[in-house]
Order: sequence, then C-alpha cells, then structure tokens
Amino acid sequence: MASSKNKKGLGKGIDAIFSEFEAIDENSETVVDLDLDQIRPNPYQPRKTFDEHALNELAKSIDQNGVFQPIIVRESVNGYEIIAGERRFRASKIAKKTTIPAIVRPLSESGMMEIAVLENLQREDLTPLEEADAYQTLISKLNLTQEQVSKRLGKSRPYIANYLRLLNLPDSTKQLVQSGALSMGQARTLLSLKDQDQIEKLAQKAVDEDLTVRQLEQLATDSKKDTKKKKAPKTKSPFVKATEDRLVEKFDTQVAVKTGRNGHGKLEIDFTNTDDLNRILDILGIKID
Repeated sequence: MASSKNKKGLGKGIDAIFSEFEAIDENSETVVDLDLDQIRPNPYQPRKTFDEHALNELAKSIDQNGVFQPIIVRESVNGYEIIAGERRFRASKIAKKTTIPAIVRPLSESGMMEIAVLENLQREDLTPLEEADAYQTLISKLNLTQEQVSKRLGKSRPYIANYLRLLNLPDSTKQLVQSGALSMGQARTLLSLKDQDQIEKLAQKAVDEDLTVRQLEQLATDSKKDTKKKKAPKTKSPFVKATEDRLVEKFDTQVAVKTGRNGHGKLEIDFTNTDDLNRILDILGIKID
C-alpha cells in the first residue's frame, strides 16, 4: 500500500483554494438535511478504493449516533455533488440512512477538482497510482504544467514527475501497484526498462518471489544488458560501457554512447513521453519556459 509521505506544503494549497469562500461567513452557514439520492460523489475524487471495514465501522457509528460533521456539497444540474465528506456519504448509505446533514457552498468546477485532489493528498493514504492520477488530473483538466502543480502542492518537480511516470506502466503492472502488491520503489525500478513485456514479467516475478527493490534492480539491470547484447552485437570499449552504465544510473533510463570515426559520436538518452523528457531536463538543470 502507499507508504507514509511528507505532505508538507499541501495545507497552503488548500487555503488558497478555499479563498473562494472568503466572502462567506462560515458561522452564518446553514446546515440542511439532504436526501442521499440527490447527492453524487465528486467526479474528480482521486481515491479509487475505500476500506470496506473502516466504512462499515463508520456506518455503525452513524447508525447509533448520526453524522456529527456535515458534508460539504455544491449544487449541480441534477442535485448535489460532494466537495468533501464522501466517506460519511458512503457510510450513511450502508447504514440505510435516507438523509445526511450538509452545507451547500458555491464552487467552480476547477475549484471543486483541486479541493478533491488536495484534500485526499493530505490524508496520506492514497496508493502511489492514485496519487499519480491526482497529479495528472490537475495537469490535464486545469491545463497546468508540472512546475505549476509542484508549486501549488509544495512538492519538487522531480517528485511530481516520478509519480506521473507510473502511468506509463502496463495495465497489469498498474493493478499490482494499486493493490499494494508492488511498491513504489519496485515500480520505479521497472520503469528503467523500455520493453512492456519485460516489465510485466519482472513485476509478476517480484510479487511471486517477494523480491526486494535491490534484487529487482539487479534483475532489471541484467535484463537491460541482455537487450543491449541482442541489439548491439558490436563490442564497446570498457570506457564507453562504464560511461553508459553511469548515465543509466543518473537518468534512470536507457542511454547509448555511439562512437564513429575521427572521434565523432553521439549520445542518445531515451524518454517515453513529454513528462519523462521534462524529468531528464530537470536532472540536467535545463529549464524551458
């Protein structure tokens, strides 16, 4: 499952979003009882799975004591959409309640999306893949760059990029990450491979044999070496080989040093998409405005 991570900086992002409500006197807000049938979950909720045991425990509490803290919703075309409080909403349905106390607040589509992402990131129990999806949602739906997301969340750009790279994994490997069978460290190790079949094979091997990250790194390195031998039968000098190995470690991707006559040559650094290219540029200290 997702490990505990430092979320410092996210609180500032939440405050910035809730500045939309500065004109609202929270003490004067009215709590109303809304029909559960009128309420829909937040469409931008990054959390894909909810702990069934925890929900059932909360449902028992709600059945006996009611909902202490109102959920927050916004009015939509067909009823209401949840801004915060989906666990209380789900537990209330399990408890067979028909209504739930709620506060209705005006909120833009983009503001609703950002609050959903930030609130869940603060809870620290998203899986690595859910966290990656959350960052991608902000980028694609709000037309933000990785740099802008990193500033809003108080995270470094490489941190954001590393999570986004998880979205490049094969679907079967993503499922292993989502279930917690494969850790973030193991997934990052597999991303150094280009061949999707190799990734799937090693991912399943890591789960079946309970491999450590270090053991998986060795297997990945061996796999990359085997691939290089098949694709490049020409013998390279020890200097070129050592250079490539160091560059692979630095950039966490395939790197080829190709030499020709008269000392001329070229350096090839592989990347899978724009986000991966931005990650490499960050390592090189190159900023593109």
